[in-house]
Amino acid sequence: MQFQIIYQPSAEATLIDLEQTDPKKYRKVLKTLALMETNLRHPSLQTHKFDDLFGPNGEEVFEAYVENKTPAAFRVFWYYGSDQGVITILAITPHP
Repeated sequence: MQFQIIYQPSAEATLIDLEQTDPKKYRKVLKTLALMETNLRHPSLQTHKFDDLFGPNGEEVFEAYVENKTPAAFRVFWYYGSDQGVITILAITPHP
């Protein structure tokens, strides 16, 4: 299934900032987002439910890996959108 990706303003701002400040990390995030569009179960994404965060209307939030085994590895937090075939990127952030 092909997914349409939409962004919360803070996630979009992070993406724009990464493009300017860390092009290598930006390319990794774009690769992750491309995988998410076509296969949310791709093994490299290690997608799983994230229990400590909810969408604006109480949606279940999921986490996908941009990097692994890296200090402050980046993650993409997302939830299923209001329409079928839509996912909303809630945050793109380093893992604590």
